[in-house]
Amino acid sequence: MSDSFIPQRPVVTVNPKVSAASEVAESISNYLTDKGLDAPSGSLFDQGLRKRVKKGDFDLLIAIGGDGTMLRAGHLCAPCNIPIMGINLGKLGFLIQVQSDEWREMFDRLLIGESWIENRMMLRVEHISAGDVVGSWHALNEAVVCRGQYLRPVRLSASADGHLLASYIADGLIAATPTGSTAYALAAGGPILPPELRNILIVPIAPHLSVDRAVVVSEGSTISIHVKSDNTVLSVDGGLPIGLEEDDSVEIRAAEYTTQFIRFGDPGYFYRNITAHINHNPAIGKSR
Repeated sequence: MSDSFIPQRPVVTVNPKVSAASEVAESISNYLTDKGLDAPSGSLFDQGLRKRVKKGDFDLLIAIGGDGTMLRAGHLCAPCNIPIMGINLGKLGFLIQVQSDEWREMFDRLLIGESWIENRMMLRVEHISAGDVVGSWHALNEAVVCRGQYLRPVRLSASADGHLLASYIADGLIAATPTGSTAYALAAGGPILPPELRNILIVPIAPHLSVDRAVVVSEGSTISIHVKSDNTVLSVDGGLPIGLEEDDSVEIRAAEYTTQFIRFGDPGYFYRNITAHINHNPAIGKSR
C-alpha cells in the first residue's frame, strides 16, 4: 500500500458507449468544482483530451464506465504515471471499487487523504517474426495467442527463460497478469491471483490431449509462445486480432511501468469484491 493521495488537477472521462456515463460525469465535475478544483470532463476517446493527459496536465483521471473503460484508461495513463479512479456503471467491475451510488462519499474521503494508490503489473508483448520484433504492445489483463477464423485447434509451445514448459494442441494460450486472472483466464479455468503479485499466469484454452493445467511463472521471467501452425492470431487485452505465421513467436514479460488505481480502505477490498461476484454474475441475470 502506498502513501495517501490528494489530487489537485483531476479530469473526468467517460466511455460514451456506456449509458448514463455523461450524466454522472457532469455531476462529478460540478461536485469537484464546488470543492475548488477545476475538473474538465470529456470522452476517453477524445484526441485532444488524450494529448493533455500525455502532456501531464492532470494528476488524476476519473474513468466512468465498466472494466473495459478501465482497461482503456490504464493503457492511456500508465505510461504517464497518472492514477485512475474508476466509477462503476458496468456489470461486473472487477477493476473498480467505487459504485455509481457511492461516489460522493468516496470523493469526500479522497479529498481528505483517505485513499491509497495500488500498482498493478502490466505486460510488455512483442511479436517476433524471422528474428525481428514486428510489433509491441502493453497489456493490463492478458495476451492471447489462439486460433483464427477456422475452428481447428492450433499447435503452440510455451517456454520460460528459454526452458520449455509445455507443448499444446488447443484453441489457444492465455498469458495473464494477476489483474487478468479474473478475466478471460478465469473463464478458461485459471486460478485467481492477488493483484499485488508480479507473476505471469499461463492458461491453455480448450486443450486437446495436452497439458490442461495453468502454470504460474515466477516474477521477472520472460515467456515465449512459439507458433507451430497456421490459422493463429494474437490479441492483446481483447483488441483486434493480429495475424501470426508458423514459426513466429510472442514474447511476454513484465512491463516497465504499472497501472495505478485509487483505492480506499484495506487491501482486503479485492477479496470482498471477488466474493460478491462468485456464483452471481450479473451479466447473465439473476443467480440461481
